Amino acid sequence: MPKFIIEREIPNAGQLGPEDLQGISAKSCSVLKMLGPQIQWVESYVTDDKIYCVYIAPSEALIREHASEGGFPANRILQIRRMIDPTTAEAES
Repeated sequence: MPKFIIEREIPNAGQLGPEDLQGISAKSCSVLKMLGPQIQWVESYVTDDKIYCVYIAPSEALIREHASEGGFPANRILQIRRMIDPTTAEAES
């Protein structure tokens, strides 16, 4: 199943408090439950003015539906093509 990164522009996202983040998370989870098991939220990263979310979904359209239903921005949606990490530098035998 494809994995995506969603870039959400949210001014002052880095200043959101625990209660704000809990509310956003709860809303996202309720929309995910409504949409069914084919879309999954993996994790998110909060920066100063953006939140980057990693999702597993069959299509970009379903991610857009999640954003629309939840009232979340989805300024960019990028499909992850490959993953690398420090072990990628190691030569295979």
